[in-house]
Amino acid sequence: MRMLGQYLIAFREAFEAALIVAILLSYLARSRRQNLSRFIWYGVFLALAASIIIGAFIWLAYGALPETSQLLFEAIAAFIAVAVLSSMIYWMAVKGKTIKSELERQVETLTSKGATIGLISLGFVVVFREGLETVLFLTPFLLSDAISTLAGMFVGVLTAILIAYGVFAFGMKINLQKFFYFTSILLILLAGGLAGYGTHELLEYYEETGVDIGLLATPAYALNIPSDSPFHHKGIVGSIFAVMFGYTVSAEWARVIIHVTYLSIALPLVIVVYRKKGE
Repeated sequence: MRMLGQYLIAFREAFEAALIVAILLSYLARSRRQNLSRFIWYGVFLALAASIIIGAFIWLAYGALPETSQLLFEAIAAFIAVAVLSSMIYWMAVKGKTIKSELERQVETLTSKGATIGLISLGFVVVFREGLETVLFLTPFLLSDAISTLAGMFVGVLTAILIAYGVFAFGMKINLQKFFYFTSILLILLAGGLAGYGTHELLEYYEETGVDIGLLATPAYALNIPSDSPFHHKGIVGSIFAVMFGYTVSAEWARVIIHVTYLSIALPLVIVVYRKKGE
């Protein structure tokens, strides 16, 4: 059950990458330049390899750190993931409507110049961006629960590829505007929870190193839920809400403040941008 959040992240990122690659390939096919498609695929495969290498490097680097430094590593990884994911969500909200025409214009420019290296680079960039975002955002989950994270990532990527293929190969109808709108809201909720988690790890690091930050490190609330309860944040039900919304049975003031502040800024911003696009 804990793999639900990881699945959503991997699905959204892989679906974006798959759609963009499908746009590039379909434009080459429509313009009777299928022979150039292989250069897009070269870039895709290079991007996948680079993403895997970076993920493996992060995992190995984390394992080599002492336990106290691992807390700081997890906190930093969480904050970086929140920043990258937030910028990606906003970029898609602003550019989503024109991304198809912009990509086709780039392909036309590159092919008219015979720039095969440019096509490889384009395929690499569009996939590597999503791959890097996936690696960064899943890193905190991977460090705490590798099996669930990898399982969620695999299923999410596979589902995204199948749906993207269906959209372009069989004409499946899907309202991309609404899809990205609702998944963006879910990802904002995920990012808010991750911001709170990163804050908690940072507070634990401060505690281990003897740094006292006063009231911010004291509990804001504590629910009377035992650790063996399914509603505990590590239980079968609570873990879903923990991954999806940052739920926890107890939280420090700093964690609550960061979590609420992020949501109060990010959620209205994304909603306003998408509503303006829909007008």
